[in-house]
Amino acid sequence: MTNYFTNNFSVINLYKKPTIKSEVTTQMIYGESFSISKRTKKWLKIKIKEDGYKGYIQNKKFSSFLKPTHKVQVLKATVFKFANKRKKISEISFGSKIKVLSKKSKLLEFSKGWIRKADVKPIRYKEKNPFKKILIFRNVKYKWGGKSYKGIDCSALIQIFLNFNNKFCPRDAKDQVKYFKKNVKKKNIKMNDIIYWKGHVALALSKKKLIHAYGPMKKTVVMGVNQTIKKIERTAKLKVIGIKRL
Repeated sequence: MTNYFTNNFSVINLYKKPTIKSEVTTQMIYGESFSISKRTKKWLKIKIKEDGYKGYIQNKKFSSFLKPTHKVQVLKATVFKFANKRKKISEISFGSKIKVLSKKSKLLEFSKGWIRKADVKPIRYKEKNPFKKILIFRNVKYKWGGKSYKGIDCSALIQIFLNFNNKFCPRDAKDQVKYFKKNVKKKNIKMNDIIYWKGHVALALSKKKLIHAYGPMKKTVVMGVNQTIKKIERTAKLKVIGIKRL
């Protein structure tokens, strides 16, 4: 039986190799879990439970596996040291998962501190529209490998919203485009269709608008569908390789 641990830090980098000079391929947000295949004094070689992603994280004091009861539904939720909300400890990002230990007024206690009840939903909660809240990431900084309010990349933006709604989604655009099977033609594009280029992905907000974490603009932006397709073809010499519908 696999022994899992839970990330009890707000955000932690997953590196390609066991050195901080290596590429950050993804991150784990608070409450995500992992198994360890190799351990040294400074590094752990791990596999993330949620998406099967492998890499290296720095060896810290992680929690044993915690089965979550709630998940964060806002861009960032403040964590307080006490139930009177005076002392802020940290913030945890959208999609972070917690195990509630006790309740007091409008606050919930978990292992790191106290969090507003209004900032979370029960773990089984699903939106009818999985991308309903995606605009909370508008203007969030673009960060390669990023997965939080501190910085996010294009494929993580798709993954975290599907994960929040209890749907599996691969981490990288190249794997997502193979995973989602229902193909759509550009003329039939509608809200929540996912548009793929080689190494890039965007979500259609409507027939005419899309949102994507866009490296050249260094942030998550809303743009025109046709405008984006033409811009990426012109600047990166890339054509759309697939439009998928969930």
